[in-house]
Amino acid sequence: MSDTRIIVGAIAGAFGVQGEVRIKSFCADPEAIGTYSPLTSEDGKTTYILGITRAIKNGFAARIDGVETKEQADALKGETLYADRDALPSLPDDEFYHADLIGLTVLDTGGNTLGTVRNVLNHGAGDLLEVQAPGLSTTVLLPFTLVNVPTVDLTAGRIIADPPEGLFE
Repeated sequence: MSDTRIIVGAIAGAFGVQGEVRIKSFCADPEAIGTYSPLTSEDGKTTYILGITRAIKNGFAARIDGVETKEQADALKGETLYADRDALPSLPDDEFYHADLIGLTVLDTGGNTLGTVRNVLNHGAGDLLEVQAPGLSTTVLLPFTLVNVPTVDLTAGRIIADPPEGLFE
């Protein structure tokens, strides 16, 4: 396993009384979550071998090895599921996993440091980079568009940004 794990879904509780769980997938292809097994918990200490049994409203019903009862399935409600980064498909040059962006240094087009990416958010209208600027107590939300972020260089660990006027003031 690599050192990088990426969140791919969550357990939403029991499905029925035979130990199946309800899975919410965060994958671009929602059903692909079943192909990334084994998955791990957020702390990495628990491994889940997952088998999708069928599609259901808002997700999938699945079996997890060792979970046999509704009570065991209910106990897992809210557990986030992580996959090893190496198990996920490679992306085209203009697409990125959120985990790959977090921690990158953000520079303006003149080479001045704007801050560091703390998180990637999406509230339905597109991705936003949450940038912690040096000297600011609050973070800045930078729209993650080609206009505002023309260059992402994962190898160099940096993002070149052309933010809207006044955003980092």
